[in-house]
Amino acid sequence: MINPQDLSSVAIITENGNITFKELFQRINAYAKLYKDKSYQIVGVYGENSIDWISAFYSGLQNNCIVVPIDYQSSHDDVAYILNDCKPELLFVSPKQKADIDIISKKIDYTPDVCYMGNITPDTDYQWKMQVEPDKTAVIIYTSGTTGNPKGVMLSFKNLISNISGVSKDVRIFTLERQTLMLLPLHHIFPLIGTMMAPFYVGGTIVMSPSMQSSDLLETLKNNKVAIIIGVPRLYELLYKGLKTKIDASFATRTIFKLAKLINSKSLSKKIFKKVHDGFGGNVLYLVSGGAALPKHVGSFFMTLGFDVLEGFGMTEASPMITFTRPGRVIIGSPGEALPGLSIEIRDGEVVAKGDNIMQGYYNQPEETAQVIKDGWLYTGDLGYLDKGYLFITGRRKEIIVLSSGKNINPVELESKLEKDFDVIKEVGVILHNNFLHAIIFPDYAKLAELGIENFEDYFRENVLSVFNKKQSSYKQIVQFTLINNELPKTRLSKIQRFKLKELIVQDNSKKENTDSPVTEEFLVLKKAIEGEIDIEVLPNHHIEFDLALDSLGKLSLIDFIDQRFGILIENEQLEQFSSIGELAEYIKNEKKFFKEKNEDTNWADIFKTQSDVKLPKAWITQNIIKVSFKYFFKIYFKFKGKGYSDIPDGPCIIAPNHQSFLDGLFVASFLKRKVLKDVFFYAKEKHVQNKILRFLADHNNVIIMDLNVELKESIHKLASVLHQGKKIILFPEGTRSTTGALGEFKRTFAILSTQLNIPVVPVAITGAYEALPQGASFPKINTRINVNFLKPIYPEGYTIDSFITTVREAIRKEMN
Repeated sequence: MINPQDLSSVAIITENGNITFKELFQRINAYAKLYKDKSYQIVGVYGENSIDWISAFYSGLQNNCIVVPIDYQSSHDDVAYILNDCKPELLFVSPKQKADIDIISKKIDYTPDVCYMGNITPDTDYQWKMQVEPDKTAVIIYTSGTTGNPKGVMLSFKNLISNISGVSKDVRIFTLERQTLMLLPLHHIFPLIGTMMAPFYVGGTIVMSPSMQSSDLLETLKNNKVAIIIGVPRLYELLYKGLKTKIDASFATRTIFKLAKLINSKSLSKKIFKKVHDGFGGNVLYLVSGGAALPKHVGSFFMTLGFDVLEGFGMTEASPMITFTRPGRVIIGSPGEALPGLSIEIRDGEVVAKGDNIMQGYYNQPEETAQVIKDGWLYTGDLGYLDKGYLFITGRRKEIIVLSSGKNINPVELESKLEKDFDVIKEVGVILHNNFLHAIIFPDYAKLAELGIENFEDYFRENVLSVFNKKQSSYKQIVQFTLINNELPKTRLSKIQRFKLKELIVQDNSKKENTDSPVTEEFLVLKKAIEGEIDIEVLPNHHIEFDLALDSLGKLSLIDFIDQRFGILIENEQLEQFSSIGELAEYIKNEKKFFKEKNEDTNWADIFKTQSDVKLPKAWITQNIIKVSFKYFFKIYFKFKGKGYSDIPDGPCIIAPNHQSFLDGLFVASFLKRKVLKDVFFYAKEKHVQNKILRFLADHNNVIIMDLNVELKESIHKLASVLHQGKKIILFPEGTRSTTGALGEFKRTFAILSTQLNIPVVPVAITGAYEALPQGASFPKINTRINVNFLKPIYPEGYTIDSFITTVREAIRKEMN
C-alpha cells in the first residue's frame, strides 16, 4: 500500500518541513506498537488532516485492523452513532477534539481505548511489514443514507486497489514524479484515495496545504511542484470567480480568452495564460474534481486556460470511482468513461455498476445492502445515459441531496427534526437552492399568535433555525428559509412534491424585490461585490447569513473588500449582527473614511514607511509597586506560577498571550522584571476608557488608547511607532476574551507588525484564568491553579502573515495542552 522507490525520498511536504518515507514508516511503527498485546479488530481515527492522522491510519492497516475514519466536523450525535454502530476498540483522537470526545463519550454505550495523536516518538524500526489480503475489509467509511442515520460502507483491499490501479497503472495519472496536493479532509473516500493512498501506492509525494483558504493554497502551490490538485466543485468555483473577474476586467483579456476558446489548443493556451499557470506554481497538470457534478462553465473555463480538468462520478459504495475522464479525452458535461475492469449499464434509466471496486456491503445492515446491491450490481440511484462509452448524469432517483462539497444529506432527516423540535412548525420541506440548504416552512400561525410573536421572520431566524443549526454538523445547517401561508404541495399519497418547492421560493423572492428599502451607492457597490462571489441576486433586505449564506471564505472576502474600498474594518462577529445588506450599506455610508473606485491589496510596507511621533505615556514610579502588590495578592489568592519570562529579548518585541479572563494583562505583567516592565506598553480600546479617571490611569501606566476595530491601519501605524522607539507591546492575538476557555482564532494585527518590522513575538500560554474568572463571573474563584508560561521568541523571517499567525497560535496551543 506504500511503495517508495527510495526510503530517503520525500513522502510528505508541509509548511513546517518535509517527512521522508523512512521517517513516515518510523512514525507508523511507533503508532503500531500501541497495539502490542491488544486484540483490536477495529480502530477509529478522529481529527483533522495531519502527519499523525496518516500514521495512525496506516498503523491500523499494518496491525490487520479495520480502520474507520470519522468526520471531525460531524455533530456529537453523529459521531456517537458511528462509534456505537461499529465499536472501534481503539480511537485515535486529535487533541483539538478533546472537548468533543469528552461529550461524545457520555453518549456511547461502551468504553474504547483513546490515544491522543501528536505525542508519539518515531520508532527506530522503519520497515513496512503489512500483508494485503484482497478480500479482507480494510476500511469502513460512513455516509448518509435514506434512513437518515449514517451507514458504514465496508471496503476491502481489493475494492481500494481496483480504484488506485485504475488511475496509476491502467491510466497513469498518479506517478512517482508527480506531487499531489492534499487539501480535502481524509475521512472522505475521495481524498483518502486520491490525495493519500494513490500517491503513496506509486511512491509519490504529498503536499499538505495548511487550509483551504486561497492565500494558503496559492502559497503552497508556489513553494512546491504540485502536479495534481484534487478538489470539490466549490473550490474550483471560487478559483473560477477570482480568475474570471481578472479576465473580464479589460477588453483585451476578454478577447484573448475568446480566441483561445475558439482555437482550443492546450499548448497555445498554456503559453497565452502562462501567468495563470505560474500563479498555480507552474507545474499543475491535472485539476481533478469529484464529490459532486462540476458546473460545465467552470470546467470549460479551466480547459480554455490550458489545464486538464478530470472529473469523476462515483459514490462511497464504489470506493469511490465508477467513471473518470482520461487526459486528452475530456468531454465537458460528462464524468468520463468507466473505471478499467468495471461494467456499467443503464436499467430503467438508473446507472448500475459491477466490478472489483463495489463495496462488500453496509456494516451490520444486510437489508440496506440488499436494496442497493443485486446480483453483484450496485444500483446508484442516479439517472443517466451512455454515449460512445461516456456517461452523462441527468438526475437522481433518490432524494439524497448532494452538496457541491460532496456531502450527502437526507432532507427527510432534517424535516423530521425541525417538526419534532419546534411546535411553531406545522410542515417543512428542505431542498437545495442556489447550492445551499433551503427550508420552506408552513408555520403554526395560531401558536405564533399565542406566543405574541409579531415579526415572524426574525423569530424563525433567531429562535428556530439558529437554535436548530447549533445542534447540526456544519454541512447540515439550514442557511436560507421561506415562510408560506399554506400547506406544502403533496401527492395524493401525502408525499411532498419537492419539484414544486422551488416555485414557492421564487414567489417569495418576487415579493422581496418590491421592497421600499433605499438603494444607495454603497449598496450597489456591495451588491456587485457579493454577486461576484455567489450566484444570487442581492436585495437590500437580504440577510447576510440566512438569505445569502456566505461561507467563511465569502465573509472574509467581504470584510477585506469593505476595508479596502471604504476604510472600515468590520470584525466577523460585527458583520453577522447586521440584519440586512441594506443596513450594512447604511452603516458604511455613515462611517466610511474614503471611497475608492477600485479594490486594491493592502500594502503594509508603504504604511510603515512613514513614522509618526506618538507621544508615549510616562509611567509613575508607583507602577512597579502596583505590579508587585498584585503578584503577591495573586500568589495568596490563587495557585499562581509562571516561567520563561527571562527569555524576553532586549529591544522591541510583541508579547502575545492568549486571552481567558479580565485579569490576563495583570497576570502577564506580574512576571515582568522592573526594567522590562517600564518599556512594556498595553493598548486599550477607546470605549473602555471613556471617563476621566480611567483616562488618567491610562496616561500614567503605559496604556495607549486606540481602536483596532474601527481604524485598523491607523492603529497599527501607532503601534508600529511604539516599536520603532524600541519599546515592547502586549497584544492579545484573539482580540477578545474566550467564552469557553479554548483558544480562539487569531487576528492579523500582531503578525502584520512582526513580519513588516522584523520584530520577534513572545507567545504566552495562560491556563486556569478562565476557570478562575470566566465571562459573566463577578469574583474570581479562590485557589485556582493559574500558569503563565512565556515561550521562546519566534522571529518572523521566512513567514507570510498567515503562516506566522499559524505558527504562533500552534506554539500557544501546544503549551496549553
